[in-house]
Amino acid sequence: MDSPVQILVASSELENRRALAAILQKEGYETLCASRVSECQEALASDRVNVVFCDRRLTDGSYRDVLAITRASRQMVRVVVTSRLADWDEYLEALHHGAFDLIASPCQPTDVLWALIQARREDHERTAPVAPAKTRAASVGQLMA
Repeated sequence: MDSPVQILVASSELENRRALAAILQKEGYETLCASRVSECQEALASDRVNVVFCDRRLTDGSYRDVLAITRASRQMVRVVVTSRLADWDEYLEALHHGAFDLIASPCQPTDVLWALIQARREDHERTAPVAPAKTRAASVGQLMA
């Protein structure tokens, strides 16, 4: 991600939004906040958002609605679901529906930063040029020269 990462924090609970935004801002990330799916839609349409941290449930919908919006935008936006339960079944369900990750809420700084590191790593792997495979003969020839 060469351009600055802009992150959308979506939670119906003000304290969760503030806490997560504070973690991100402390690390130098630009954040936008939303409390409803409709606000997420506006933010995703008007701003360059790379990552969304979204509560499992919002007042007017759920993370699945936010995933649908990101799919429709055809931009590479990662959605990290935040949940009080954060058990294995919920994690698998979120991934099945297209989420990038699921972390426990209230969010811990290490979990938030790990999700961002993984997103950055995936972006780097996706955009890195693929080097042509060397044959054993070519490698031996280079050693002999």
